[in-house]
Amino acid sequence: MILAHLNKTPQIDASAYVAPTATICGDVRIGAGCRIMFGACIVAEGATIELGTNCIVMENAVIRSTDAHPTKIGAHCLVGPHAHLAGCTLDDCVFIATGVSVFHGARLGYSSEVRVNGVVHLRTELPAHATVPIGWVAVGNPAQIFSPDQHDAIWAIQKPLNFPMYVYGVERPLAGESNMAEITRRRSEALASHANDVIV
Repeated sequence: MILAHLNKTPQIDASAYVAPTATICGDVRIGAGCRIMFGACIVAEGATIELGTNCIVMENAVIRSTDAHPTKIGAHCLVGPHAHLAGCTLDDCVFIATGVSVFHGARLGYSSEVRVNGVVHLRTELPAHATVPIGWVAVGNPAQIFSPDQHDAIWAIQKPLNFPMYVYGVERPLAGESNMAEITRRRSEALASHANDVIV
């Protein structure tokens, strides 16, 4: 399904293929030779999403942008099934395996690879040719790569990056409190704009 959102219509090169059950919404630019497979969801909510030539987006992958965080995927990249990319940049020739998550402000260098269920955290810079092993976590600038059992080491780098403020514009809550009411209120207001989307 191709949808105009906030008066922006996806621009899809004539040589690209978008599966009939994929969703492309808003200010999305899909380059020549791209293949967007079944169930994939590419949604631009404010800032643009760009896919370079010959990008492959596999089944049920999700690629998003927000007002403050565009997403740019270089040429010859593959985004595996069930991967999730939000507000990030992939240089050319990046491989994203099944179940990977790449968060806002991250940048993945040329020919880097994130293996099955790997995570590249908020504002992380992964250098060219780097590999995040299966299930491991990259965090920081420059990236440090940790096994998932090293939560305290990951959190020591991640906490100052301030995910709630950087992504949602909301302060991290004090101990024993929650910021979820404010986050969900803001997201609800923003996502309400989809009520006016138009099928193209």
